[in-house]
Amino acid sequence: MEPRTDPYLLGLDCGSTVTKAVVFDAAGHEIGAGEATSGHQSPHPRWVERDMDVVWDACQTAIRGALAGAGVTGEQIAVVSPTAHGDGLYLIDATGRPVRPAILSLDSRAFAIVESWRERGVLAEALPLTGQEPFAASPAPLLSWVKTHEPESWSRARWVLSCKDWLRFRLTGSIGADFTEASLAFTDVTTQRYSAAAFALYDLDDAMEKLPPVSSSTEVIGEVTPTAAAQTGLRAGTPVVAGIHDVDASAVGTGSVHAGQLAVVAGSWSINEVISHAPATDPRWACRNFVAPGAWMNMAISPASATNLEWFVRELCPLEVERAAASGASPFAFINDEIAALLAGPSPVIFHPFLYGSAYGDLASAAFLGVRGWHGRGHLLRAVMEGVVFNHRMHIEALRSAFPVAEARLSGGGGQSAIWSQMFADALRLPVLVTDAREAGARGAAMCGGVGIGLFPTLQDAADACVRVAHRYEPNVDRAAILDAAYAAYQAAAAALAPVWARLG
Repeated sequence: MEPRTDPYLLGLDCGSTVTKAVVFDAAGHEIGAGEATSGHQSPHPRWVERDMDVVWDACQTAIRGALAGAGVTGEQIAVVSPTAHGDGLYLIDATGRPVRPAILSLDSRAFAIVESWRERGVLAEALPLTGQEPFAASPAPLLSWVKTHEPESWSRARWVLSCKDWLRFRLTGSIGADFTEASLAFTDVTTQRYSAAAFALYDLDDAMEKLPPVSSSTEVIGEVTPTAAAQTGLRAGTPVVAGIHDVDASAVGTGSVHAGQLAVVAGSWSINEVISHAPATDPRWACRNFVAPGAWMNMAISPASATNLEWFVRELCPLEVERAAASGASPFAFINDEIAALLAGPSPVIFHPFLYGSAYGDLASAAFLGVRGWHGRGHLLRAVMEGVVFNHRMHIEALRSAFPVAEARLSGGGGQSAIWSQMFADALRLPVLVTDAREAGARGAAMCGGVGIGLFPTLQDAADACVRVAHRYEPNVDRAAILDAAYAAYQAAAAALAPVWARLG
């Protein structure tokens, strides 16, 4: 059999646990994929870390798996583009070696710093300057924590990187960030460039020299080195673009590349975002840079989405998980059958999906409310799915107060379930579109790579070539009314539980 000679795009997507590499053709079709886990550790309460070398090892495994799965060689990959989880902290010294384990975006060790900033009015000053109020896992409070508690790590650190830019360094040897990643903490929201005033606001003036230079997400910034080629199976000299923050990558991968388009990712985090051509600041969302100067991504997010369903199935449905593993089926396959007959009437049980965090503050916790003896597991499953949708709805209503949107493009675990996708359409009273992207983040990164090498003139051209709508869900008026009532109860319960959260916390 003759080897394929078409040029292919490689998108590398490194999440908090799983790293995926996907080979795409020029039409955005997935040709082959590979993945590997790198896990994380919690050596102390609130700490979530992982070994940076293990992260790179996982990338090597994923890339080799993608090439093998696609049946192509490294010679056929025209460009590599990385994306990864944002926020957190990846520190390296002047020789390029990690200073300490990476701190992930699930970490909350710096929560007390954020609260002290809130009390002193620092967050209120940060919003109009940087376009966002920092949270515990964003770079500013984490750097402040390292500077205070690990002065040796602080002094050794030459570069402050994101996860994606650590991978870029290992691929090419070049140090840098892209516009999306650069705006995590220290850019002026109007100029979109690093701001001395932002560093001074957080008393981190001496961190400014540790931040990397910035490029457009689609700019070719280097080539795969001989060492990286030997480790991954890629060809030495393959172009690598700067890449893109995974939140933005998921939007691009579903075709959301223009102002006013609403992209929703129901995954580990509840991600809800709208592009604009002017900055719009509000404490309910972060206004960060989009792919290139002159565009902004307004993102309302919280760590309270589809991971809640994963937790429920893993912890409370062990027999289904065991059977799925034995048969090679999805451990979530049983859910549709279990809840389908329960969807017609009102929502008897409310669930707050705050297992890993919330938009209500650090002390909010998850809970089922309204459970009775005649309710079964299906009622709880429905409540979990609706609770996740309601958390997204809260963020989306905030965005819709400033940005008119006509539809939502859904990806992540929520988009892989027809029942869940319809819930989103009903609760939002918006058409919900699900595209053919199984790995929207990797495809969005690969599309940036395609622009970088001239395969596509613009991101819009890339979207036209690579993105196809697979399903469209129209809101059902009757179901929307039912979910409106349940959402009102969800909000009332959250308000009433605030003092209880404080006592439990």
